[in-house]
Amino acid sequence: MTDASHAALSTGAAIHDGAAVRVAVNSGTTSIAAGREASVPPEPSGERRRLVDRRWFRILGGALIPLALLALWQWVSTSGLVPLSQLPSPEMVWLAAVDLAQRGVLGLYVAISTQRVFIGFAFGAAAGLALGAIVGLSRLADVLLAPTLGGIRAVPSLAWVPLLILWFGIGEDSKVILIAIGAFFPVYTIVSAALRHVDRQLIEAGRAFGLHGLALFATVQLPAVVPSVLSALRLALAQAWLFLVAAELIASSMGLGFLLLDSGQNGRIDRIFLAIILLALLGKLTDSVVALIERWAIRRWA
Repeated sequence: MTDASHAALSTGAAIHDGAAVRVAVNSGTTSIAAGREASVPPEPSGERRRLVDRRWFRILGGALIPLALLALWQWVSTSGLVPLSQLPSPEMVWLAAVDLAQRGVLGLYVAISTQRVFIGFAFGAAAGLALGAIVGLSRLADVLLAPTLGGIRAVPSLAWVPLLILWFGIGEDSKVILIAIGAFFPVYTIVSAALRHVDRQLIEAGRAFGLHGLALFATVQLPAVVPSVLSALRLALAQAWLFLVAAELIASSMGLGFLLLDSGQNGRIDRIFLAIILLALLGKLTDSVVALIERWAIRRWA
């Protein structure tokens, strides 16, 4: 432990509020950064403009490949290299979207699938955080639970479908539970591993202030794993979208997964492409929202 940590511990021993404890515990890792910030002069306005330009460059750079793929798709589909029965043109996919939207079906399918993903993600992520914390903080729980959960994690998503139908029927419960299973394991795995690898010096410093149990977890261990937790949530949300299609194969009559299945049975390849594109767009949109929350939370707590 650095001299700054020893000084903070010795002078803060008489201070009992949670903020002082947190500052003292983290002083060893933040003192150098604070000193650097104090010695660095404010950025000039020109540098700030360059940073903004870099953000726009990232946005435009990220759009290059999708636009190139769209142009290639248009050329291949209209040049006759691939039959339209196998690769519809972008215009055909757009017209399919317009047709479904005019019928009032497309928005309903998107809303239902999004609702299922969010509900399943909420339950799965909450359970993953709870069990991940238990396994990561308790050696006994790690010995008892980790092997079993590791085995269950290897079960493919479609293998759960017949079992969930037998247990919960073909209603919403079975679909949401399957999505929750998909969201559970990324959170559980990452959180438990992150908590097992928290710096022992931080934990010992917290205990020196008399922190134990829940107080030690909330003040020291949780802030140390905030980046890992948020990365786990992003991965779990992506996994929830992946499990959505399998969930909506359970005797579903609405949703993007149903649109995929129904279009495949009816040979509507334009609608198949539409469903795939919508799933990609929704997955990226929700991931971007969580990424914004991640950056804010890391600045706030980590």
